[in-house]
Amino acid sequence: MIRAILIALTIAGTAASAETLRLAATTSFNNSGLSDVLLPAIAQDIGLDVQLLVVGTGQAIRLGQSGDVDAILVHSKSAELAFVAAGYGSHRREIMYNDFVVIGPSGDPAQVRAATSAIEALQSIASAQATFVSRGDDSGTHRKEMALWAAADHDPADFAAWYRQVGAGMGASLNSASAMNAYILADRASWLNFGNKGDLSLLFAGDPALFNQYSYLPVNPERHAHIKAQAAQALENWLVSPRAERIINGYEIGGEALFVFNARP
Repeated sequence: MIRAILIALTIAGTAASAETLRLAATTSFNNSGLSDVLLPAIAQDIGLDVQLLVVGTGQAIRLGQSGDVDAILVHSKSAELAFVAAGYGSHRREIMYNDFVVIGPSGDPAQVRAATSAIEALQSIASAQATFVSRGDDSGTHRKEMALWAAADHDPADFAAWYRQVGAGMGASLNSASAMNAYILADRASWLNFGNKGDLSLLFAGDPALFNQYSYLPVNPERHAHIKAQAAQALENWLVSPRAERIINGYEIGGEALFVFNARP
């Protein structure tokens, strides 16, 4: 079972009586470092203490379904639409995007750099039976990987020992890939903020199939009366504001932007 990591952010100078909101968010949102920039700004601007539960998308959705959080911030559109259609979420609001990238050994034994599509990149890895680390945790990244394998006419259940499912978040999975000098599918933001790259390099990117949208979904108070619906709405209003846009678009590592704000008014 995936264990949620509860990050309680305390802002100096914030009143002890400030309202709190529990937000289940993807590990990439946290691993990228963006949460460290956004949460203090939220507390400063609207006096809301966001308690972040860092989990994969699948676990975030389950926390929303059970009413254990007030809202979720995830990146798996089909799962998000199903969450709203089933009445667990009041609606879905797109906030920002980045992209997935294929990371691997600098020597690139599977010749992924020569691929012309994400599907071809995975097919090359499978043909070479090069070590590949899968998050294996029902996260948005894992779901994207599974969709790409299916599109490449491969079933990971049939793979041999070269395919390693680690059942961990993005940071831990990247650490495993670094230790094994293996290929891995990662979100660009987590990769750029990752400090233990070892001999790994970004080998493939740019395929539209690797687009990675992040969306905010308030939990439906009609399902769970204790949900802090007004606080969830206040957070949503802030996340789509010009202030959030400036922070998200301005967040860079090494001069490279990690996310692009695309929320509509």
